[in-house]
Amino acid sequence: MIYTELISLYQLPLFELIERSRAVHKAHWPDNEVQLCTLLSIKTGGCSEDCSYCAQSARYKSGVEAERLMSKEAIMERALHARANGSTRFCMGAAWRGVRMGTQRFEQVLDIVSDVSQLGMEVCVTLGELGAEEAKSLKTAGVTAYNHNVDTSPEHYPNIVTTHTFEDRLRTIRHAQDAGLSVCCGGILGLGETIEDRLKMLEVISGFNPPPESIPINALMPMPGTPLAENPQVDPLDLVRMIAVTRIAVPKAKVRLSAGRTMLSEEAQTLCFFAGANSIFYGDKLLTAKNPAAEKDLKLLAKLGLATQAPDPAMLAPQVDPCCAASPAIPSACETTSSCC
Repeated sequence: MIYTELISLYQLPLFELIERSRAVHKAHWPDNEVQLCTLLSIKTGGCSEDCSYCAQSARYKSGVEAERLMSKEAIMERALHARANGSTRFCMGAAWRGVRMGTQRFEQVLDIVSDVSQLGMEVCVTLGELGAEEAKSLKTAGVTAYNHNVDTSPEHYPNIVTTHTFEDRLRTIRHAQDAGLSVCCGGILGLGETIEDRLKMLEVISGFNPPPESIPINALMPMPGTPLAENPQVDPLDLVRMIAVTRIAVPKAKVRLSAGRTMLSEEAQTLCFFAGANSIFYGDKLLTAKNPAAEKDLKLLAKLGLATQAPDPAMLAPQVDPCCAASPAIPSACETTSSCC
């Protein structure tokens, strides 16, 4: 969707916007299901990047200590626990700038992925920048989806990160898609951005060809010691609006209610689900931040009559839309309006 379409939707009266997003959601997701994803930090802290929201950056005194890559045995124990608790996707994150073929740590990750992929869950990883060969190796090892958020608009991005560019992130997404991986790509609200920035971010994401398989919508959880530690909390209704517009813009993608759920009441979360969210990070912790306890999540879903989605480890990645042009620089180049993509 182009920006003018997105802003027109966003500015609708809230009830009208939700009516539209709900209709789109029901047309593409007829079952009342929510995907449960567990996120594990397999390598925490000590990252060389300067993402101003991240407590794992070595540049900030956030209290997060650098750790080594977890052992495969410890990761498998957590993966088995996640499966037993009902998670259908297991996502492993490492605080690195990226990974490279032939390095010991990448070979270790491939070995871990290979074992986790045998557990019957979808396997997602977020490891920073990827080249084409690294993406292919992850696909062969058993990765279902690659997470790489664009975070915010191209215009606002340099205010948030200076050690890599927005184009670097798009290049990694392109490599993941070319390797046949599904892409999980979203952003963070509360980075000091404007509404225009939020929608320009969504303009980029909604134009991906093939489209993202899932879109995490995060609300900033300010971390002590980071440059954004004093940023104000995102208004829950702004989050609802963004979820609704995202659902309309990318109908077939899972929209994930992600970081920041600890700041939402059950009523606010309910409104997010009604507006089009159908995936959550599930468990007691995200990478370095708290997450609502699993039992509390399951009770809320039961109250709402929402079932949990079954895993689909053999899930096929979204396919290229032939009516949209391809670009060598970015994961999409849909040159028409949303009627194409």
